[in-house]
Amino acid sequence: MLNHTKQYINGEWVNSTGTDTIEVINPATEEVVGKISSGTEEDVNRAVQAAKEAFPAFSKMSVNDRIKLLEAIAEEYEKRKDDLVNIMTAELGAPITKSEEIHYKMGLSHFKQAAEQLKTFKFTEEREKSYIQKEPIGVAGLITPWNFPTNQISTKLASALAAGCTMVVKPASQTPFAAVILAEILDKAGVPKGVFNLVNGSGSTVGEAISSHPDVDIVSFTGSGEVGSGLMKNAAEGIKNISLELGGKSPFVILKDADVKEAAKTALAQIAMNTGQVCSAATRMIVPAEMHDKFIEAMKELVPEFPVGDPQDKNTFMGPQVSKDQWETVQSYIKKGEKEGAKIVIGGPGRPDGIDKGFFSQITVFTNVKNDMTIAQEEIFGPVMSVITYKDLDEAIDIANDTIYGLAGYVFGNDKEELKKVALSIRAGQIRINNSETDRSAPFGGFKHSGIGREWGDYGIEEFLEPKAIMGMPL
Repeated sequence: MLNHTKQYINGEWVNSTGTDTIEVINPATEEVVGKISSGTEEDVNRAVQAAKEAFPAFSKMSVNDRIKLLEAIAEEYEKRKDDLVNIMTAELGAPITKSEEIHYKMGLSHFKQAAEQLKTFKFTEEREKSYIQKEPIGVAGLITPWNFPTNQISTKLASALAAGCTMVVKPASQTPFAAVILAEILDKAGVPKGVFNLVNGSGSTVGEAISSHPDVDIVSFTGSGEVGSGLMKNAAEGIKNISLELGGKSPFVILKDADVKEAAKTALAQIAMNTGQVCSAATRMIVPAEMHDKFIEAMKELVPEFPVGDPQDKNTFMGPQVSKDQWETVQSYIKKGEKEGAKIVIGGPGRPDGIDKGFFSQITVFTNVKNDMTIAQEEIFGPVMSVITYKDLDEAIDIANDTIYGLAGYVFGNDKEELKKVALSIRAGQIRINNSETDRSAPFGGFKHSGIGREWGDYGIEEFLEPKAIMGMPL
């Protein structure tokens, strides 16, 4: 069992000022993985003070030195591959192959991408009558979610370090040990004391203390809209910058000329990946009415290709929900969908057959769904899909945009003009056409209730910078 009840503050592992701890549960076995300290407001105060004192020197570190630092972090990160893969499988329940192929690699990619972006990033600009300099904002409060323990913390860390900011990080209490390993990686890579600080604990204590602290200059948060709204209010009190990556209810528009089987396979992968615990997951399948029956039959045929089970088994595609609370939330939505008149054609409530322990859900597909139903409007964060039919492309686009969210959108088909039309018409921050490759240099973030600001690449670095305009600069 892992017991890590210290906080990383000013380059050292120190005792928390409190004595309470939080147990971390393996969602596949329901057994305790370990425990962490339930951090206090005083822990946050110490961490912020360390970051504040480290900022003047670190903000002036040369770009070349920051590139070398990010490269050193990436190098140390690769040395800890096995540790990261194993802990994400234990605390998140991610299948061992997905921990390696997705979680581990995503985290690594952000440090490498940030280093690459810095090689061409322009921190100064000369205009006809002014000189513009982009300067690091200051102390960053980074509050990260449980669903991608390395990806979300790494993209924020890499961007903040690239910009020259110092930081205090609070990882999710369900998946804290990946962040502990990252702290060890940054320490080994030579990140100066006070630049990076880690405080474990609850969102209600540690997260609140970070977002309302007068010496935190920017809050970057990924998580639910409800929590994001509260953090935004705290930030508003202090007139501080805020970046929010929140929920989604992403549409997947399938064109009439699409290969039905390929569309069905891509759709299933969307909701099964990470057990549907993905803010950008395509959970609303918008399908031509005449394709509906073939699409459902294709999915029924393909479901066995996405086996649910033991995360340690290399053949498993989908593991458990992260916690009992999340499992119960998913189950309540499945029951609500039935109650509102949608029809379950795949899966349903309860655990999959043959599994009697762990927070496992079934891949569940609803048909006869109207876009105003709860399951089509609210983020479920589980392997639950709503299939909605359309008559023509304009109706499909209307359905796609009929949501308070706008994080991502997907379109699948062959007609180039129709693909372009849908991609340009969906009001969301990132659109993927067919099975296109992810570009880590492209901005990631949302429209509407899906958030404020962007992550990844140069857009991510920009979030941690303030532009200063100087008129009359001697050049």
